[in-house]
Parts: sequence; structure tokens; C-alpha cells
Amino acid sequence: MQENGPEREDLKHTLFGELDEAAAPGVVLASSSSGLLPTTIARGAARHPERVLVGHPFHPTQVIPLVEVVPGERTAEAAVDTATAFYTALGKRPVRLRAEVPGHLANRLQAALWQEAYSLVERGVATVADVDAAISHGPGLRWAVLGPFANQHLSGGPGGLAHILEHLGPPTERWWRDLGQVTLTPELATTLVDGVHAELGDLDGPALAARRDAVLAALLEVKSRTELP
Repeated sequence: MQENGPEREDLKHTLFGELDEAAAPGVVLASSSSGLLPTTIARGAARHPERVLVGHPFHPTQVIPLVEVVPGERTAEAAVDTATAFYTALGKRPVRLRAEVPGHLANRLQAALWQEAYSLVERGVATVADVDAAISHGPGLRWAVLGPFANQHLSGGPGGLAHILEHLGPPTERWWRDLGQVTLTPELATTLVDGVHAELGDLDGPALAARRDAVLAALLEVKSRTELP
């Protein structure tokens, strides 16, 4: 059973209390929470916390295959196996996390990128449109085909990832130390929103999303005919 309620801990507890009472003991209760921990959510399911986990699909869910499967402290392995098999049968690509962390996996990776993107805009290094172009016309194209580790391995030539870590590891560490720490002040929020409006102009949001989703669907169709990991 897939729960898709708002991202509020108190409401999740209420919902899972009701689901726990209504569903047969063998039914897995999966939450689509984008950041709450499954152990926290399972506190609402007093009868059978062992069948509670996070099954977080990725937006837009009708196109993107990823589903993050996150067990809690009391989640049974059988529940994880059942959920993983279910999402796979739907044509999704489940990824099982080995530990609970706020934001799970993909949203934490996005948050790391957003932190530096917001900081670069705040410091005047680049505009919102510059940042979007740098990703969508640069590394984002590669990331849509292979993940960051696999792409980094390929960029190392015959030496692969080992060469990259030896050759570019030290300067990369210096870049890490220089990454911005940012606070979402009202002023920064206004700058970001104004930057998006300046970038997109009068483009219709739903129409743009539909065009994006069509490109994603075409990319996924091409990927399905290759032997990519």
C-alpha cells in the first residue's frame, strides 16, 4: 500500500495508524515521503511497524523510473523484498538504502548541488540562467546516461577512476573547502525567483513541463535499447 500524504510527521502518524489498523498484517505500508525517516513514520503503526518503509518515487513519477526504498530500524527484510519486487514489476528502478538519512539519497545529492548553485547566484558569480545552462548543457547530459561515479571513471581514460582520484583529487578537495554555505534569506529567495522568471520569460509552465517530460521519455526509450547499468 502506497501512502502519498503531505510531508508532515503528525499527519503521517495518523495515516499510518489508520492503515495499520485497516490493512492485513502481510501488506507492506510504503510512504512516498521525500525526506522523513521510516523509523519516525513507523511510530504511527504500533501493531506492525515491521511492514513500514519509505518507497519514494521521483518526480515526475509517470516518467522517472527511480524509487528509493528505505527500511527503518524495525522494517523486516521480507517487506523490503516485497516492495522492491513490486516497484520492479511496475517498470521502476528501485534503489535500496543501507541506512536512514534525512532526504534519503537523490534529494541529498540534489541539495548539495542546490547549495552551491544558490551560493554562486548569491555571490554574483553566475545568474540563475547561467547555472541552469551549465548543468543542462554540460554534466547533466552525461548524468542522464550514467551516474557521477561511472562518468568520472570514463573521464580517467585507461587509468579510470584511480587516475582521476590521483590526478584531480587534490584540487577537488580544495574546491570542496571553497564551496558556499548559504542561508535562504528573503533577499536570496527573491533573487532566485526573479532569476527563474527572467530565464523562462513568458513560457507556459505546464507546456514546458510537458516538453521536458517528452524528452525524458525519448531518452529512457533509447536507454532501454542499450546495455547501460
